[in-house]
Amino acid sequence: MPKEPFEISRTDEEWRRALGAERFRVLREHGTEPPGSSELNHEKRAGTFVCAGCAQPLFSSDTKFESGSGWPSFWAPVEGAVGTETDRSLFMARTEVHCARCGGHLGHVFPDGPAPTGQRYCMNGLALKFDPGGGKK
Repeated sequence: MPKEPFEISRTDEEWRRALGAERFRVLREHGTEPPGSSELNHEKRAGTFVCAGCAQPLFSSDTKFESGSGWPSFWAPVEGAVGTETDRSLFMARTEVHCARCGGHLGHVFPDGPAPTGQRYCMNGLALKFDPGGGKK
C-alpha cells in the first residue's frame, strides 16, 4: 500500500467489514481478479467508474475501451483521482495505480493504450463500482 496519508483511512478490520473478502484482497492486499471475470468488462452505459472502497470518481465511461486484456481498461483517469507508484513484484517493474482518496489498489497502467494518451489503465473490476448517474464524492 502506498505510504502517503489519505483522506480516508481505516484499520484493516474496518476495511474487511466494509469491503468483503474479495474486494479487500484486491483493494487492500494488491490482489488481482481472474481475467474476464468482471461484469464491468461489458459495461457500455454512460456514467462514472468509482472506487469500490470510497466512491471517489475514477474513470469516465468516455475513456473506457476494449483492450482485449480481460480487465476493464481506460485511456485516462479523472484528473487528480489516482496516484501511481512503481510495483516491483513478479520480477518486473510495473506502474501500480491506486485511488488518491483511500489508497486502494486499482490495477496497473501500461504504455500500450489508444490515442489520445497512449495509456492503458488496466483496472480490477472488483476495485470499481459503476455509477450511471455520474459519480458523487
